[in-house]
Amino acid sequence: MRGLVCEASGPVSTVSVSALADIVRRHWFPFLLPACYNGVVPPSDSHLSNEHAKPSSGEILRVWLLLGAQSFGGGTATLSLIRREIVEERQWISPEEFARFWSLVQLAPGINLLALTILLGRKSGGALGIALALFGLLLPSVTITLILTMAFARVEHDRWMREALSGIVPAVVGLGLVTVWQIARPPLDQSRREGKDSFFLAILLIVGSVVAAWERRVPVVFILLGAAAVGAAWSWRRHGRRGEQP
Repeated sequence: MRGLVCEASGPVSTVSVSALADIVRRHWFPFLLPACYNGVVPPSDSHLSNEHAKPSSGEILRVWLLLGAQSFGGGTATLSLIRREIVEERQWISPEEFARFWSLVQLAPGINLLALTILLGRKSGGALGIALALFGLLLPSVTITLILTMAFARVEHDRWMREALSGIVPAVVGLGLVTVWQIARPPLDQSRREGKDSFFLAILLIVGSVVAAWERRVPVVFILLGAAAVGAAWSWRRHGRRGEQP
């Protein structure tokens, strides 16, 4: 592994702790965080959004295979596809839960879509659901990606290919805007129901995050942790003093 340094000294080998920590952070942490965070993702038995949303193992695998085969357009397009299938069509979780899951995986370095897949798989089928969801999403998408990569190597310098790709970029941006609105709407609606102060705070956090992230002047992790701290403080101010459940 790149960055991993081992030096043999007799029978004892020493490993660069910083390199090992970097490997865990980049490659393992996205999987460990959602799989172990029981407080956010309860077991699947009776915690789905309604009585009809208790999928079998075969259905979980079938749905994720379908999602993996249609996951064109990058992360935003795939996120929109997953949300439409899992939330709107299957109703395995509520829009509010999906928004919370997506917020949680932002705290995990690495590929957020894989972390989200683990959360959704555990919600719908426990440990087996995690394995089925990951297998279903990755098998067709990796296979299709390999085929397209080999085909693209032959036509990447063609003029028509460059023009076709230039048309895809605006479409991906449009899909991203739709996805952002779909994820942002449930918490905005909830904050509006809680009162004008909560709604104003939500808008302020959105605007503040945009300003802070402009040209990457503030690291994303600091923006997320800062927003989490503000949200927790606001919730405690509204509910904690009176001993209410937020």
